[in-house]
Amino acid sequence: MFKRILIANRGEIAVRIIRACREMGVESVAVYSDVDRGSLHVRKADYAYHIGPAQASESYLNMEKILDVARRSGAEAIHPGYGFLSENARFAHACEEAGIKFIGPKASSMEMMGSKTRARQNMKKAGVPFVPGTEKGLESFEQAERFAGQVGYPIMLKAAAGGGGKGMRLVRSAADLKSALEATQSEAQRAFGDNEVYIEKYIENPRHIEMQILADEHGNTVYLGERECSVQRRHQKVLEESPSPIVDPDMRRRMGEIAVRVAQAAGYTNAGTVEFLADQNKNFYFLEMNTRLQVEHPVTELVTGLDLVHLQLRIAAGEPLPFRQQDITIRGHAIECRIYAEDPDNNFFPSPGKITRLISPSGPGIRRDSGMYEGWVVPLDYDPLLAKLIGFAETREQAINRLRRALVEYFVGGIKTNIPLFRRILLDPDFQAGRLDTGFLERLLQKDPVADDRTRERIPIAAIAAAIFAAADPKPVLAPAAGAATNSRDGGRPATDQASDWKRTARAEALR
Repeated sequence: MFKRILIANRGEIAVRIIRACREMGVESVAVYSDVDRGSLHVRKADYAYHIGPAQASESYLNMEKILDVARRSGAEAIHPGYGFLSENARFAHACEEAGIKFIGPKASSMEMMGSKTRARQNMKKAGVPFVPGTEKGLESFEQAERFAGQVGYPIMLKAAAGGGGKGMRLVRSAADLKSALEATQSEAQRAFGDNEVYIEKYIENPRHIEMQILADEHGNTVYLGERECSVQRRHQKVLEESPSPIVDPDMRRRMGEIAVRVAQAAGYTNAGTVEFLADQNKNFYFLEMNTRLQVEHPVTELVTGLDLVHLQLRIAAGEPLPFRQQDITIRGHAIECRIYAEDPDNNFFPSPGKITRLISPSGPGIRRDSGMYEGWVVPLDYDPLLAKLIGFAETREQAINRLRRALVEYFVGGIKTNIPLFRRILLDPDFQAGRLDTGFLERLLQKDPVADDRTRERIPIAAIAAAIFAAADPKPVLAPAAGAATNSRDGGRPATDQASDWKRTARAEALR
């Protein structure tokens, strides 16, 4: 096993990996930008190194700086987390050249699956079912017009190098095709440095289901069950669960076997996710492969009892998988909410600022993967994901009820979050019945939240009173990690002022 690992990321995923390292007796090295000097991952790591200004291109996306820190710190491997450099084949190759283990797939596998058009070509050869579409990037508007006419509208325009919901546009008529193509190409160039775009036939009201796979460096590949990811906003996942309400054992086996076939065709190793679109008749089609650990990996961990980050490290260290496919069992149900610093009442506008009060839920079946703490200033410079709240129980209904209870307990003062949105989702009759598709959340947001009294679930007055009372006893400052810069949590501001802020915020919440 490695003695020391660098985590080339920030926020909750960096904290998650640091904790796994500590459990395995591995030292962790954090990197941070100017605005992340006081972040939780910096405080939790064994060592921390400054790598530049807030701009990601000058810090978390700067390969040379990260590799330099790896060499100076004595790190033997780099875990990229998700986002940033996690799916960058050039970075994986640079790690290989530097003699530093990249905790993920080989650069060649990332190159094959990173381009959506190249992946489609290779998966077609492997006999994998996929949505009808172009196998190469569009060379002209006329080509796009001809293909769209052949498969019929609606269609999806997608960036070949895309991901994270970017570089995608739904086109419902020929009149909209030209402007949509130009806009998608422009967005793809800005987001990925590549304006290649292809066409896919749009499946009406699809479900987005993904399959977690693990592959070691000895030729063993297994699937760990599916995740339902249909609750999305603008193609970005918001809530995930495992298992999917629509997937039965036979469908799970068929999807899993195809996911393994995809991974083997790509020569894939480590953790990865094969994504599918499924129609309401349970027909499913290969969508793409994410060559990294997913944000939603905790739900798979809870229903399988496996630690994916531990397994990632062991695979990267050359160990074989300690189990076979027949050893994997799905038990219970897990649902994850992505907690963002954003304002659902203001078109989900980002809500940076200081967290003046934090009350985190706990209790049976509740897991929190968090990168925040009371007194931390949430920066505007990065993705606004603060934490993930996961509820686990024996049945889906019990998991929903457990998560609803935890959301009522959750309070983040000083900034806006999307916590109220999840209370509304979990109370929706369609969600509770498992009637989901990728348009579910947009339809829910169009409804008047006041129209249904059940959506007005609020923090109980007793809980608010208890929280106000507790506010008079501020929590102690976290100790900084070795090698990390210290910072003042509140700039010397009196605790009584913090308590007053909390009281005002809590009262406003009670009156909403």
